[in-house]
Amino acid sequence: MSHRPATFTPIDADWTVTPIAGPLPAGFPSGPIAAVVPGVIHTDLLRAGLIADPFDGDNEAAQQWIGDTSWRYAANFEWHDDGSARHDLVAYGLDTVATVLLNGHEIARTENQHRSYRWPVGAWLVDGENELLIEFAAPVPEVTARAERYGALPRVNHHEYNQLRKTASHFGWDWGIDVAGVGIWKAIGIDSWSGVRVASVRPLVALDADGTGVLTAHVELERDGTGVDNELAAVVEVADESHAITAVADVRSDAGDFAVEARVPDAAVWWPVGHGEQPLYDVTVSIGDARWAGRVGFRNVRVDTAPDAAGRPFRLYVNDELVLVRGVNWIPDHAFLTEVDSDRYARRLMDAVEANVNLVRVWGGGIYESDEFYARADELGLLVWQDFLLACAAYAEEDHLAHEIEAEARENITRLSQHPSLVIWNGNNENIWGYADWGWPALLGDRTWGDGYYRGLFPALVRELDPTRFYSPASPYSFGDYLHPNDERNGTMHIWDVWNREDYTTYRAYTPRFVSEFGFQGPPAWSTLTRVVHDEPLDPYGHEMLVHQKANLGNEKLERGARGHLPDPTSIEAWHWSTQLNQAHAIRFGVEHFRSLTPHNTGTVLWQLNDNWPVVSWAAVDFDEHRKPLWFAMRDAYAPRLATIQPRSSAAAIEAAFEGSRPAQDVLALVLINDTDAAFDGAFEVSRQRLDGTVLAQSSLAASVPARGSVTIELPAEVRDVADAAHEVIVAHAGAQNSGFEPALWHPAEVAGQGLDVEALTATAEQIDSGYAVTVTARALVRDVFLQVDRVDPRATVDRGLVTLLAGESARLEIATSAQVDPAVFTRWPVLSSANSLHAGRPA
Repeated sequence: MSHRPATFTPIDADWTVTPIAGPLPAGFPSGPIAAVVPGVIHTDLLRAGLIADPFDGDNEAAQQWIGDTSWRYAANFEWHDDGSARHDLVAYGLDTVATVLLNGHEIARTENQHRSYRWPVGAWLVDGENELLIEFAAPVPEVTARAERYGALPRVNHHEYNQLRKTASHFGWDWGIDVAGVGIWKAIGIDSWSGVRVASVRPLVALDADGTGVLTAHVELERDGTGVDNELAAVVEVADESHAITAVADVRSDAGDFAVEARVPDAAVWWPVGHGEQPLYDVTVSIGDARWAGRVGFRNVRVDTAPDAAGRPFRLYVNDELVLVRGVNWIPDHAFLTEVDSDRYARRLMDAVEANVNLVRVWGGGIYESDEFYARADELGLLVWQDFLLACAAYAEEDHLAHEIEAEARENITRLSQHPSLVIWNGNNENIWGYADWGWPALLGDRTWGDGYYRGLFPALVRELDPTRFYSPASPYSFGDYLHPNDERNGTMHIWDVWNREDYTTYRAYTPRFVSEFGFQGPPAWSTLTRVVHDEPLDPYGHEMLVHQKANLGNEKLERGARGHLPDPTSIEAWHWSTQLNQAHAIRFGVEHFRSLTPHNTGTVLWQLNDNWPVVSWAAVDFDEHRKPLWFAMRDAYAPRLATIQPRSSAAAIEAAFEGSRPAQDVLALVLINDTDAAFDGAFEVSRQRLDGTVLAQSSLAASVPARGSVTIELPAEVRDVADAAHEVIVAHAGAQNSGFEPALWHPAEVAGQGLDVEALTATAEQIDSGYAVTVTARALVRDVFLQVDRVDPRATVDRGLVTLLAGESARLEIATSAQVDPAVFTRWPVLSSANSLHAGRPA
């Protein structure tokens, strides 16, 4: 939803861009190049045929000159005076250090991508043709010069991105391409108006105990300066599909801001996905001819971090109901921000919802997202955690930066205040942790580093502008003085020793209260990878492959992380599949462990949902929108009802702990998590069986799980005591159909040491209306059946993935594609993959 006034006329035609200064390739044109606004320099140059695809091969290195060059955008536009008292030039997004000139007059200088600007320009507009020029400083030399001027500050990565209010990840990240550029990345135009203008509205909501929805519209006005100050009536209307509530208030002639309250009896309550419906109310604020329109949902939000016996929790409540968070971290969905349209936003957020996600954290190295992002989250019931945009670095608190940070924070707190999906504001990503653990104090001395923002400015602004949301100073954060910021006993935690140093089984060594970042890498889909990587032969350590692997020693960590879990790959196809599969196994392992700690643990937020270019990364959905094996593992592990078998301490071991030893995890238990509104009462059938299906022991366990609760049931010794780890599996499944619990499997051996038969799976394929269907049948255990359908058609999708079959079981996987191929192609390696197939490097 856009809040551009109806009087706004965009300047969006006949733009050109010209290099001003800096390095240019030989033969590069010195004259104007056609440009698109909104847009950015890289897409303009690509569209003009002056550069190759920045994402392809090693073009990133060849195109670094773009960020070292300054550029001038220019447009001639027609304007005629309509008799309005004010004519403002409004720029919703300039990236980043810009000089704005209208008809030769310097209007302003800007240096913040994350805010908008409005300037009265009636004195410089002329009737007829006008010329608008915006000159952008080269961003890379600019941040370097500022570091020299103000002093370099600690940061990650190789550019001084923390010197400027520009998207940090534009300068490259451990998953992101280095494409720092410039551009008019949001709309720009003329707004002509008279009398008063609604500068902003903060429609803050609450729910009274009797079910009345209370909307308090905080309205900021701007007057045209003509001296005509008439008293006006402000009309606030709150309406759903069936009725409307109107509140009217007189506005003093000198009032700059005021509040109007509207009360909605028996308001329909907005709930997160999985907890209820998402009714939305249209809100309009009218004052004379000025009008603002938006949408709200009535709900309350709070977060409990009060100390308890185990430390400090992080419990998120919506409408006083605890939300067990199943989350993902979000980065900008394209390295060039203007390439993400509303349809792409909708597809990506559906990727989250269909994976049983209920919260998306907008990470602080990206942007305050578009109106379309939050509006879609409102409709879907996806909760949003929004970082302020300070990430993995120290930030100066002196005027040259503090003024801009306060301005962008004020604007975005106000802009986003209407969205019921937004529940948490977070001060920064890892900066307090960085100060505590990354050696910053020795580098900083007595210089400022951002603490004044996190513990002073931001909480004050949230209290002033939107006290209906919770504020967290940082992620991770322990919510107490003298506590380490990344302490598993308190608040939110990031776990990165797994992936960087430790095996993924180390997840089980942690008992965190809330994990707001953790992740494991894997490559994108084969078609996504090979579209941009052209090494001959294709190799994990090929030059272009490593261009598309931004993590330090990333491919070494992929191989180390899979060692001992999966057989060593014997081909590039097996390397691709095994590293994808290991990513999925690692995250499912971690999520199931953390969720099994419910209610001690109340949430996980996976790093990360999405990519901003084709790259080996932590994403569940790759840049070309393929759902990686990780996505299917996340969907299963995030199921509202989850059955998982976990190691636990027996009663005897717990008793021994009183003598000073840590309880050993010496038994297996069935842990049931029921994140639904209905209690579960039933039985689970558990068995120990050979991979060929022979049942060795079995038992029936009564299970009762309250709504939004969990239960742990120790498995009987005859079921849990494995005699032959390589050839046995423990299975637990609900006795009743449609219980919502998928079967839980415990594999005593890793895939690498498991006696999996590469010939155990048979598959048939047929053509159907939507594409093709593959039916797979197992004569013995087959783990993680997956169809790499993009190898046949890069646009194809499949409805199921990582399907594990016990002996005698079958499954049908349906493929949506318009490609006309022999159906049998979907039954052959490497399109048809499984963990079994890795035992010979490929199936027989």
